[in-house]
Amino acid sequence: MPTIVPLPGIVAIYGNSGWLNQAGRAAGLPPATFLYGLGGVLIGHVFFNLPLAVRLMLPAWQSVPGEIWRTAAQLGMGGGAIFRLIEWPLLRQVIPGIAGLIFMLCFASFAVVLTLGGGPAATTIEVAIYQALRFDFDPGRAVLLALVQLALCALFVGLGQALIRIAPLGPSVQRPAERPDVEAPLGRLGDGAAILLALLFVALPLASVLIAGLSGISGVSLALPALWRAALRSLVIALLAALLAGLLGGALAATSRALRLRHSRPGLAAAMEVAGGLVLVVSPLALGAGLFLLLAPLTDVFALAPALVILLNGVMALPYVMRLFGPALAEEAERHDRLCASLGMAGWDRWRLAAWPVLRRPVGLALGLAAALATGDLGIIALFGTQDSQTLPLLLYQQMASYRLDAAAVTGLLLLGLCLGLFWVFERGVGGRA
Repeated sequence: MPTIVPLPGIVAIYGNSGWLNQAGRAAGLPPATFLYGLGGVLIGHVFFNLPLAVRLMLPAWQSVPGEIWRTAAQLGMGGGAIFRLIEWPLLRQVIPGIAGLIFMLCFASFAVVLTLGGGPAATTIEVAIYQALRFDFDPGRAVLLALVQLALCALFVGLGQALIRIAPLGPSVQRPAERPDVEAPLGRLGDGAAILLALLFVALPLASVLIAGLSGISGVSLALPALWRAALRSLVIALLAALLAGLLGGALAATSRALRLRHSRPGLAAAMEVAGGLVLVVSPLALGAGLFLLLAPLTDVFALAPALVILLNGVMALPYVMRLFGPALAEEAERHDRLCASLGMAGWDRWRLAAWPVLRRPVGLALGLAAALATGDLGIIALFGTQDSQTLPLLLYQQMASYRLDAAAVTGLLLLGLCLGLFWVFERGVGGRA
């Protein structure tokens, strides 16, 4: 989801005049003033990264074969034993990588901290880099802060990789089976409460954005050519960036799998996996600025704006693609390598009959994430974009800066719909149904 879209919704829920404070006043409670500061920064980052963490952890549960659930039922295993013996060995494979990914996203966060930080007390290195370049005109200090950011992120990536332990599942015929602890009344109550709280936390700011966007449609003409040109340009950039991220991420993940499982080179495989995630250590604006300085003496950078935006968005989506492709490719090799070798199955036949049924859901999710991220990018297009290469996020930013709030609400709603639509099309169209 584009960072710029739901932030007004978060303010509308948790702000001084937000829905939460209005409900508190009606109940006779004092107003809460925690939004602008560390509290608001935490709320904003949890809002953005909670759904991402869930979607990245979900394949760990989906990879449990039905035979294991049937065996757990036959042994009379309870919820605690199921978690300790079945779920935790799988989750510990993915949690360090996901935690490292979210850490780097939050560590390099800019828009959330700038909007909800409330001043220097809640600033971050990324905002300090921005202030050093934009207000203090101190490139030396900005470079020093960027190096500190790079070193800390690299340290945490290394720690995350060291904590990963691979637990092979072994071959399975993949007959579906229900886990034995889903019928317990207490478990159902806890599951329902957790899902309801998470739904309210994520849905209320989106509902505020939706209400504001629908309310603004009556006063804004939807026939504006600039709006639809920007939407079409965002769509093309998203599709091409997702394709580029899928090709690059698939190549890196497949090479890492071959090094780890077929050539017994786990160290080199881990280094390649880390390389795929290093782009998150450097902010998109820093990468874009470096590319700008590299190409400016050679050509008209602004004439290449669409191609550069596609390239940088494809590269920035690599960590998500790698996190989803890697476990799926390892699972497919673990289950099918010996069987396919004994059957003499290779090439297209292996891809169609053995690999694609295992890979299609992670591939669909990865392409959907990459397309949604590229659709909502503001930083890269703000650096390279012109009036002739305007996208929906850039148009939305310009409308908000000129206080055309009704038009901005409509543009934000269209941008949100385009991101969610692309994600759904890829996840269902490529990933298929369960």
